[in-house]
Amino acid sequence: MKPMRVKISIQLMLASLLALFLALPVQAQDDEGSKRKTKQTVAMSQKVFEKLTEVQELMEAKNYSEGHRLLQELAGDEKLSPYERAQIFNLRGYAYYLEERYEDAIRAYSTVMQQPELPEGLQQSTLKTLAQLQFTIEDYDAALATVRRLMEIVPEPSADVYMLLGQALFQKQDYRGALEPIETAIGMYREQGRVPAENWLLLLRVCYYELGDFQSMIGVLEELITHYPKDTYVLTLAGVYSELGDTKKQLALVETLYDAGFVTSSSIIVNLANLYLLHETPYKAAEVLKRGIDGDVVPADVRNLRLMSQAWYTAREDEKAIPPLRQAAELSRDGELYIRLAQSHINLEEWEAAAEAAATGLRLGGISREDQAHILHGMALFNQKKLTLARGAFEQASRDNRSRRAAQQWIAYVDSELRRMELMSQDVEGPRDISELME
Repeated sequence: MKPMRVKISIQLMLASLLALFLALPVQAQDDEGSKRKTKQTVAMSQKVFEKLTEVQELMEAKNYSEGHRLLQELAGDEKLSPYERAQIFNLRGYAYYLEERYEDAIRAYSTVMQQPELPEGLQQSTLKTLAQLQFTIEDYDAALATVRRLMEIVPEPSADVYMLLGQALFQKQDYRGALEPIETAIGMYREQGRVPAENWLLLLRVCYYELGDFQSMIGVLEELITHYPKDTYVLTLAGVYSELGDTKKQLALVETLYDAGFVTSSSIIVNLANLYLLHETPYKAAEVLKRGIDGDVVPADVRNLRLMSQAWYTAREDEKAIPPLRQAAELSRDGELYIRLAQSHINLEEWEAAAEAAATGLRLGGISREDQAHILHGMALFNQKKLTLARGAFEQASRDNRSRRAAQQWIAYVDSELRRMELMSQDVEGPRDISELME
């Protein structure tokens, strides 16, 4: 199973950042030094604010060309502070995103990061957005570099930052490297009493799978089933138990889904039948297959018909075992299947049908134990009183050392029957009248 590549959604993040782009100017603080720093980094004039608001309205109306024209005009003002220039390129990047011009958006956000004295919050939000855009164009090397740059400026990275790192490593198929940051992000959510996002848990599940850590997959899948219940997760959990050799739990899970009507896949139904057979419940196995074949869900091919026949046969339902076995034999023209059909007929004492099936199987060939097939053929012929033909079949079987003793016993028995029948058929000459007995 190959993991699904997770596309990271950036629309909600960018929409939330738009509020930051148009934030009101921060008031200067009392301390003179703080005043100077604030003016240099986060001050925004009323004129710039109004222009950005106008651009925002144009972008929302999808009038991108006019919006870009106003931004270009605004960017030409040499009196702009670094913070104002950063917000212009921030909005430009957002506009490019809306137009799905992702590479242009990346260049715009990269320009934001080139501005001096940016507030830490703006740096963090810009790097996050930049990484997400790089994910979108599948430039995972650049995304990884951006995330690592982000982590350098964040004193205590949040869960979503760790997850960005994990996602970047995951996309580069470095599953072992991705595991730690993904586990860290999810662990932080759990400690806060929050439910990890579904796609986070899915990434963790795939990492465990790729690393062959099926035991750890169980906990993740149980969490997915608890918070995001889907039948596919239950089936995946059943598959994990199969990998771990715990087929009883696998059977319990698949059976529960089947009984609830969630299993509609032919392969899963056949797998359920095999699990029933493995755990000595052949009648259920046969019923599941019959229902699937009758409902045109499971194909009536040789493999499935043979399996259904085997299930009925194991459940000692010989009459039910015969029709699917005959159909499988006719479809495949497999000599071995005809010999199995002969055995089922013998079990029901249907001697003529058994002899015909055995003869067909022997004629088609490809039988693993021809000696046993001849024994079955001989038995069917014997019970039809076709003793000479039966003797010939047992003679054929006696040529194989594995069946020689049994065949010779049958031959002796056939010969005794032949002699008995010969004696019974002889006419014994009796006296012509009573007077001869008196002499």
